[in-house]
Amino acid sequence: MVMERSMRIGDLLVEAGIITVKTLERALAMQKGSGKRLGALLEEMGIVTEEEVIEALARQCNLKTVSNFAQRPYPRELLDLIPRQTAMERLIFPLQRYDGILSVAILDPFDTDTIGALVEKTGMRIYPVLATRKDICAAIRKHYGKVNLDRNSGQKVLLVDPSAVIAKMYESALAREGYEVLLATDGIAGLKVAFARNPDLVLCDRMVQRMDSYNFMHALRAHPETASIPAVLMGSKPSAEEEQGALEAGFTDFIGKPATPMHLVARIRKLFNALEEGPTTAAEVFPGDRAVISE
Repeated sequence: MVMERSMRIGDLLVEAGIITVKTLERALAMQKGSGKRLGALLEEMGIVTEEEVIEALARQCNLKTVSNFAQRPYPRELLDLIPRQTAMERLIFPLQRYDGILSVAILDPFDTDTIGALVEKTGMRIYPVLATRKDICAAIRKHYGKVNLDRNSGQKVLLVDPSAVIAKMYESALAREGYEVLLATDGIAGLKVAFARNPDLVLCDRMVQRMDSYNFMHALRAHPETASIPAVLMGSKPSAEEEQGALEAGFTDFIGKPATPMHLVARIRKLFNALEEGPTTAAEVFPGDRAVISE
């Protein structure tokens, strides 16, 4: 299914004159086994921007586009038509409801499964409008309220740790709480996972290799799709100066190691609670990360 969609999107980009057939063939070969969307892969290769992909798809599919819609007001009864977990997993956001039609921002115009499920659930006609991942994620983060943190359903935590033993211990504890855990052993691998999977939270060990934790944080914040993801630095024997430096670098929190799995889970739950309750509470709990919490 993923490859079929990639072929269709790739063919449309070729028809629009944005990429060549040879470029498409090379990208499809690189995509095999990577789990990445074709558009995201082409972005990483520096060939296209996500906006160019969306515009090309809109022209070829005769659809409209929408951008910067996170700042608009949306009534709760509209948001309730698409559960938060579905919005996050499918990258879809409800824009407007009128005369039996539900207008939704969506990333993939070929995601007929999601569209069909919405038709069945709401009994309305679905009018898809194309938007970038960045804009959809920003709207989801801003407008969907608290989630049931007892289940933590749909929340992805990326753990970047060079120790397989520690990573396995933390992974097991987080998985028992209902989190989906993504693992990486070094900074570069962690960055690739973050770009591909867009986690809800990143835990990064202070001593990661290939790209150190501070450069990892800088790269995470520099990328539009991951700029607002909260990230926690973990290190042994933290000093007040190092904690302050971590917060100034953009990390949301600092956790000393070794941390027991119970302590780690409690801190993560507290962080998610703070983020969900909004800017004031989150800023009080984690005062060093105003920019991230304010979204």
